Amino acid sequence: MPTKSQVLFAKARQLMPGGVNSPVRAFRAVGGDPVFIASGKGATMTDIDGKSYIDYVLSWGPLILGHAHQEVVEELAKVLETGTSFGACTPREVELAERIVEAYPSIERVRLVNSGTEATLSALRVARAATGRDKILKFEGCYHGHGDSLLVKAGSGVATLGLPDSPGVPRALAELTVTVPFNDIEALEEAFRAHRMELAAAIVEPVVGNMGCVLPRPGFLQKLRALTEEQGTVLIFDEVMTGFRVAYGGAQQLYKIDPDMTTLGKIIGGGLPVGAYGGKARLMDLVAPTGPVYQAGTLSGNPLAVAAGLKTLEILRRPGLYERLDLLTAKLTNGLMAEGARQGVALTVNRVGSMFTAFFTPNPVGDYASAKKSDATAYGIFFRALLDSGVYFPPSQFEAAFVSTSHSEGDVAATLSAASAAFAGLRA
Repeated sequence: MPTKSQVLFAKARQLMPGGVNSPVRAFRAVGGDPVFIASGKGATMTDIDGKSYIDYVLSWGPLILGHAHQEVVEELAKVLETGTSFGACTPREVELAERIVEAYPSIERVRLVNSGTEATLSALRVARAATGRDKILKFEGCYHGHGDSLLVKAGSGVATLGLPDSPGVPRALAELTVTVPFNDIEALEEAFRAHRMELAAAIVEPVVGNMGCVLPRPGFLQKLRALTEEQGTVLIFDEVMTGFRVAYGGAQQLYKIDPDMTTLGKIIGGGLPVGAYGGKARLMDLVAPTGPVYQAGTLSGNPLAVAAGLKTLEILRRPGLYERLDLLTAKLTNGLMAEGARQGVALTVNRVGSMFTAFFTPNPVGDYASAKKSDATAYGIFFRALLDSGVYFPPSQFEAAFVSTSHSEGDVAATLSAASAAFAGLRA
């Protein structure tokens, strides 16, 4: 007898490409059919068949407080009574901009948009306008949204599905994107020599999340900052995933790097559709209506997303929150490594704050090439075993996982118990 999720997925495949609205959701990288979610509360999701899961995807990161946090939901209820969209200025979007500028000293002006993709594309447009150059530099395995210029050697679903550079991207546009291995200082220096004074922007996930969680090696981000300053290249930190997640001030706070521009994602909307790009006033003042760089959006600064975001940021400022989150995530990742070692499973776990990935490889993972050496088949078996035990990990070896403030010591203990059984199944 098929489950309700299987019946619905069969119907969805007749109506949507692959039956999904975002590729990784189809579970092709891990096997089996996706589950359809009916609700979420705290650290738990429940599917339409009534089965519950401890969730470590958390809408791909932004639900740092967990699902349907009571204080956030109460704020949304208040806004619903006043209207959902005006396409006009509202007081709270000014307040959210103020909170972002306070948290990120590198951001002197900020523009709210509707997604991380919009944010990165807009930041690149500003960089090209500011420099009068066309080329951009990105890093292999880093995903910055599905914009044409950024789908060259991208991570996320492109890595998950093993896709080549996406058809539909004009060759002439792809040729303007220079790619370099992440964490490779020598290759980075060579790229800046080969394209001297030609690069409008260098865009990077300071902690990569879209080939799995990959940390910058000591000196790498500092070298990138030095080279961009030397050649007048705009340095863009894509903190769609890391902003307000790895620290309140994002990865730039952790690594003490001052980028020219920053992009942020749905965490500033409490998980609702929103994004932002911001940076130095000299750059952001190029954006219309102050300057000639056009970018607009009817739903930008949407009242629902702004209200949820303001409440989320208020909660994140409460004392000890990040410290508790870090300790709980460390307990989980240390437990995974210890249990993997005990059972002879080749495992490398990367973590920054409450963001992590368990790579099925015995070797360190510091770039796209080493990430791709992971045993994706083993990860698929591990994922399905966890799912059967009521634990929801990312349905891809090449995506980061996350812990929320709603997760408990009991959730971690249950997850480690499920992981132990999954490791035993792999060994068998």
